[in-house]
Amino acid sequence: MIKKEELPICPVATTVQLLGSKWKLLILRNLLTRPWRFNELHKSLQGISQKVLTDSLRSMENDGIIIRTVYTEVPARVEYSLSELGESMRAIISSMEEWGIHYKENHIND
Repeated sequence: MIKKEELPICPVATTVQLLGSKWKLLILRNLLTRPWRFNELHKSLQGISQKVLTDSLRSMENDGIIIRTVYTEVPARVEYSLSELGESMRAIISSMEEWGIHYKENHIND
């Protein structure tokens, strides 16, 4: 977990530092719908490498945004879900979705 003194003074910069990559935002978007397994996430995020997905998930887990749950089954099963902190990002992602829809409807020439 990042220490308070390591975060930028600006709250927007703090948010960007925690979720600023396109992959983290898309992972968060997916996890807002339900828990996902690693391979499901990997298949749904076209273009992401396994390393980047692994690094992004670890970073988000360390920052308290997601929860990694390991089920002791054979074969082993791991699911990723949002923590309460991650769930608090729902309104932000929803606003980004609305803005994207508005932009595509009103500012893109056919």
